[in-house]
Amino acid sequence: MACLNGAKFPAGIKGRRRSGSIVKVEEVGGRTEQLLDRSAYLNINANWVNAKGAWLIHVVLVFMGKIIIDTIPGMTQQISWTLVNLIYLNLSYLMFHWVTGIPFDNELHGGAYDDLTLWEQIDDGAQYTPSKKWLFTAPILLFLASTHYTNYNPWLFAVNLTALIVLAIIPKLPQLHRQRVRFLTGDASGVSTPVTPSFPKMDQNPLHAANPADAHFG
Repeated sequence: MACLNGAKFPAGIKGRRRSGSIVKVEEVGGRTEQLLDRSAYLNINANWVNAKGAWLIHVVLVFMGKIIIDTIPGMTQQISWTLVNLIYLNLSYLMFHWVTGIPFDNELHGGAYDDLTLWEQIDDGAQYTPSKKWLFTAPILLFLASTHYTNYNPWLFAVNLTALIVLAIIPKLPQLHRQRVRFLTGDASGVSTPVTPSFPKMDQNPLHAANPADAHFG
């Protein structure tokens, strides 16, 4: 009997190992060489959030988007504010929590930021900095404004609140910093599964055994 990963199979049967889970949570960007590469040069991809006017640009973009959406014929204030809120949340999620790496001068850092989102790059990953507090507060203020101008419509409130939690609050939680959820990384049973059996090769020539020349007489 052959034994593999605690499972026994008859001799000649090969097996393959299964992993322990189909859902895996792993931390990225924590290797020592990556930390050294990040400290070698200033990351201008994330440093702009601390520049003058970086906070004000969010307000300007929201009002510009509101003006553009209001030009659509038949647009109501309820739908307009809901669209502004949803567009802002989706764009900010795409920018801060979906795209990884840096778009320029990546060779200076040796690919140390390839696995990190922009949110994880800001202030070298420090939590509760002024910039991150503002980026956390801005979508909440926009949600409150959209709730007020939609006259507290329950359906629109539910849509806006769900988008706020999923796209703006949960991705910014410190507990999820540099954490990645991997799905379907392998089989879930944790035991080995037999695959193609392996049998000894047999002579396929039926005449070989019956060859008269091989016969011996006493």
